[in-house]
Amino acid sequence: MATREEAEEAVRTLLRWAGDDPGREGLLDTPRRVVEAYGDWFSGYAIDPGEYLRRTFEEVAGYDEMIVLRNISFESHCEHHMAPIIGRAHVGYLPTDKVVGISKLARVVEAFARRFQVQEKMTAQIATCIEDVLKPRGVAVVVDAAHECMTTRGVHKRGVSMVTSRMTGVFRDDPRTRAEFLQFIEMAP
Repeated sequence: MATREEAEEAVRTLLRWAGDDPGREGLLDTPRRVVEAYGDWFSGYAIDPGEYLRRTFEEVAGYDEMIVLRNISFESHCEHHMAPIIGRAHVGYLPTDKVVGISKLARVVEAFARRFQVQEKMTAQIATCIEDVLKPRGVAVVVDAAHECMTTRGVHKRGVSMVTSRMTGVFRDDPRTRAEFLQFIEMAP
């Protein structure tokens, strides 16, 4: 692993490569700030998202219907261009005999988002984590995001978002359950 000093020197190198002087007043603290920002943006590597789901509640009075957490905002970064991916995730599951605190679902999304990603992989990781730990009857994850690698470079198309989904168990096998989830997140016709 690189040291903090090596990371800051890499930022200085990029500043020189871009044509600026890392020694000028406005850029003196930029390497430190960039390294601190990376520490925040990529804090997901130090987290086991499954840990968030291991504390469950079984006193749910027999509740066995769909649980959906909508509009979980996230910021991630494209692993191809290191550009931001900004969007929202919708997560649902059909519990067996236990449920998890809803903030934990948002934390799972956040942990995977705070890594270099492609949206398809992140969508699958969220669903797989919930499935592996909670063992529900099914999991549904839909992610809708804008990719700055497409809006600020390359094709330069604004207002475009990408939607990915992963459905497991009853969400995959039962069209009615899938439709109910999509209605809950307001993505069904």
